[in-house]
Amino acid sequence: MNVLVVLIPISLILGALGLAGFIWTLRSEQYRDPDGDAARILLDDDDTPG
Repeated sequence: MNVLVVLIPISLILGALGLAGFIWTLRSEQYRDPDGDAARILLDDDDTPG
């Protein structure tokens, strides 16, 4: 039972950190252009010499 006194607050803190990180990525507009990535993979960017 003493382990739960330690593990529950740690899990809540880690969950809050994960949620804060997710909200930060939403606010910094990292998911802004999902269609661009899908089209960009089809481009031929062979810049390798040879």
